Amino acid sequence: MAKQLQAIRGMNDILPEQTAVWSWLESHVRHTLAQYGYREMRVPIVEFTSLFARGIGENTDVVEKEMYTFVDRGGDSLTLRPEATACCVRAGIEHGLFHNQQQRLWTSGPMFRYERPQKGRYRQFHQVSVETFGMDGPDIDAELILLTWSLWKKLGLDEHVTLELNSLGDLECRQRYRDALIAYLEQHIDALDEDSKRRMYANPLRVLDSKDQGTQAVLVDAPKLHDYLDGESQAHFETLCTILDDAGVKYIVNQRLVRGLDYYNRTVFEWTTTALGSQGTVCGGGRYDGLVEQLGGKPTKACGFAMGMERLVLLLETCSLVPKELSTTVDVALVTFGDVGTYGMMLSERLRVACPDLRLQVCCGGGSVKSQMKRADKSGARIALMVGEDEKREGKVSVKYLREDKPQEVLTFEQLIATIVEER
Repeated sequence: MAKQLQAIRGMNDILPEQTAVWSWLESHVRHTLAQYGYREMRVPIVEFTSLFARGIGENTDVVEKEMYTFVDRGGDSLTLRPEATACCVRAGIEHGLFHNQQQRLWTSGPMFRYERPQKGRYRQFHQVSVETFGMDGPDIDAELILLTWSLWKKLGLDEHVTLELNSLGDLECRQRYRDALIAYLEQHIDALDEDSKRRMYANPLRVLDSKDQGTQAVLVDAPKLHDYLDGESQAHFETLCTILDDAGVKYIVNQRLVRGLDYYNRTVFEWTTTALGSQGTVCGGGRYDGLVEQLGGKPTKACGFAMGMERLVLLLETCSLVPKELSTTVDVALVTFGDVGTYGMMLSERLRVACPDLRLQVCCGGGSVKSQMKRADKSGARIALMVGEDEKREGKVSVKYLREDKPQEVLTFEQLIATIVEER
């Protein structure tokens, strides 16, 4: 017997019962971004592998272990995008979006990373990625954080998330800190976990993000990054904190927060929650002022963030913040019986034109009145419209209330419109 086909592990279907929550969340995200003047762009799912190796960093876990990479028929190495920032930068360079311009952009869609699937972390996952270009000051860093704070308040999540902030400084001060950190870790190498030993020379700042308890104990007395910040980076970070203080946004300065990708500098931030166990980061980002030049463009200041949609949906459900009125059911179901020809179908089209927001489902496929009424009830509709030969002859429709104790009515088209408007 042939093996039953099923989805690839870690790549999940989003079924009709779930998409109502997704659509509701996406509408809030889209509206909030529009309020702040951000414009949508759409980038390919597949890019040349070199884009991510150069942009994300060859020594990151993403590039080393997690990318879905293949060679196409033309011999090119291609990769399913593991994140969208590098894609947006590539598109901006290619289409001339950055030269003497400021850009506020966003994109969304599926990303792909080969990881051990668990709740809130999948191999195909969905992100909204927000990117800004051409702005140097801490005010744009603050705007991105205020934008997310505004979204959390609309969703009711503001009491369930915490903002963590850090500054990585510029390239020179990071190099000085890197050297000091390596020297310290070398003195405690036997106490480090294997991943940290591997990262210690190639990407030592990632050791700060280790989840191993033994490594975290070693890091208690490690050099502090902020002791190595240059004056400009320190002033940038202090101004950002002042703006957030004035706006009433609470935050924690976490000097071990480094983010997982190599392109970050100066500001990095994460919105975290304790409601989802180990998968606590729901949004994260920061500045990546060198990335445009690194990928072949002219020097361009940049800052952005990404938020994971699966985790946000999970957080909303965990905190019981999904509106109860969300529904994928229809408002009205139409049942036909007898020799009515196309009358019922044409009536349904007239109703959709007259009531553009009406969700109307015709019980297609025929069958007895009883079987059609069962399908109408299963659809969740509040009203069933019944059309037979008498209704066709008189130009009317019978209305049966499925969720309320009201008598059945026979109405003209105009009366039906008024009834539907009143019921909704």
